[in-house]
Amino acid sequence: MKILVVGGGGREHAICWKLKGEKDIEKIYCAPGNAGISNVAECVDIKDTEIEKLADFAVENQIDLTIVGPEVPLVMGITDILSERGMKVFGPNKSCSRLEGSKLFSKEFMVRHNIPTAKYKEYTDINQAKAEIDSFGYPVVIKADGLAAGKGVVIPENREDAINTLDMIMADKKFGDAGNLVVVEEFLSGVETSILAFVDKNTIVPMESAKDHKKVYELEKGPNTGGMGTFSPSTIYDKELEKKVYDEVLLKSLEGFQKDGLEFRGILFVGLMITEDGEKVLEYNCRFGDPETQSVLMRLETDLHEIMMAITEDKLSEIEIKYSDDAATCVILASGGYPESYEKGKIINGLDNLDPEIQVFHSGTKFIDGKVATNGGRVLGVTAKGKTVEEAAKKVYANIPKISFEGMHYRKDIGVNYEPSK
Repeated sequence: MKILVVGGGGREHAICWKLKGEKDIEKIYCAPGNAGISNVAECVDIKDTEIEKLADFAVENQIDLTIVGPEVPLVMGITDILSERGMKVFGPNKSCSRLEGSKLFSKEFMVRHNIPTAKYKEYTDINQAKAEIDSFGYPVVIKADGLAAGKGVVIPENREDAINTLDMIMADKKFGDAGNLVVVEEFLSGVETSILAFVDKNTIVPMESAKDHKKVYELEKGPNTGGMGTFSPSTIYDKELEKKVYDEVLLKSLEGFQKDGLEFRGILFVGLMITEDGEKVLEYNCRFGDPETQSVLMRLETDLHEIMMAITEDKLSEIEIKYSDDAATCVILASGGYPESYEKGKIINGLDNLDPEIQVFHSGTKFIDGKVATNGGRVLGVTAKGKTVEEAAKKVYANIPKISFEGMHYRKDIGVNYEPSK
């Protein structure tokens, strides 16, 4: 098989890494890829948003399966374009991808199909939003409706911050057109977790659970990021919760797709808050989460391409999916200043000095004069397996000091009992 992976981040590196070790794989291309991905796939100089060029490449190179990693090309309709050309593609179509592309669309879907979620209201008028913001109480959740690279959700603690947030999103357009409409929600307190599921027209199969850490600093402090680390399995995701989430969220989502005529084939990512009133859905994504993918795929034993091919043919129910009993932990090394402004092009040292069981997934890297350098806010995902989450985390944290680049920072509390320094 010849496979094209679309994207150039840690998620795509993890996908290419998993595929590389599987049977019947003749060639893996990745567009655009990154410095780390070039070790396991042939990188192609096409941006993930150049969907017509990607479709041309797939046709010209007789690609057997295109796997779409990021959300933007999915929302743009890459699946539809490839399907129209008779190509097999893994990832939901443009209509289904609205679940991630529009916060309002996903909230309306949840309400329509009785899927538990926070109370909300949408606004296109900034003055009306400001006039009614107090009615939600504080803290309050304010979401830019469209895509904002995982940073479009802000949780102001008081009225002043809420007004400033509305100005930032709706007036100053920090997230561009994504802020033309905002969704304001009640704040849910509890424990956040996420579940990824394989989905075809008839079947939904949850993967092993993962816990993501969005805040940039330890103990969930600071602004949201695209994710500073994960571990799998989630410590709170027991059999009872697993059954509840399957019955009340996953199964209802699949039934909702069928009732609404949404032929969803791909990955459904569900962000959850486990509250005193039960589990509630924070968000849908329509692709692998990043960096959840890094820890979940470390544990997946079944060939990924076989699962994906089955989904394109609505045969997911015929595949037995197995995972390692081991846990996995992934810690993100980020650029100085992330998630705000940061510099690129910092040379990375020490990647050749790590223990053999450490797998480093490159999130934002490139080559400069033959040397690996930073090329994004999230740079590397240092990942390992262990009998427990904490054992895996200890392996990761023992190796991180061997890696260095100017401005490098990371959280020190992913998967471990953390005592902040006095």
